[in-house]
Amino acid sequence: MTPSQQQLLDDFLLIENAQERLSAVVDRARRRPPLPAAERTDVHRVAGCISQVWLVGELRDGRCHFRCDADGPLVKGLVAFLCDFFSDTTPVEILADDTDPLATLDLLENLSPTRRNGLAAVCAAIRAFAQSSR
Repeated sequence: MTPSQQQLLDDFLLIENAQERLSAVVDRARRRPPLPAAERTDVHRVAGCISQVWLVGELRDGRCHFRCDADGPLVKGLVAFLCDFFSDTTPVEILADDTDPLATLDLLENLSPTRRNGLAAVCAAIRAFAQSSR
């Protein structure tokens, strides 16, 4: 885990209650601009999500950067957190670390199995992007 990833987790772990932590993640995502319509396409849609989730990965200066959008505030918040966690890391760093930041923050416990599976699909898409960018 990179120092910036650890810092992101530490910042949210300061919030002791997991439900409040989840609310903070969702609130943070509300300030994000939506993806442009041109990027909300099937090419960027994450397969395996019941909700509509779009993930755009870019490689700039050897580092991965991710942007996302989703059709619901909870899903958008969780996916945006994953994007923030994995952005500005190298493909090798993403592939070498199996940390699940949402599990670390106890954000998965109260989610339905379907929603957890969708978030696993987002993580798999991030790792697939990193694999293809090495």
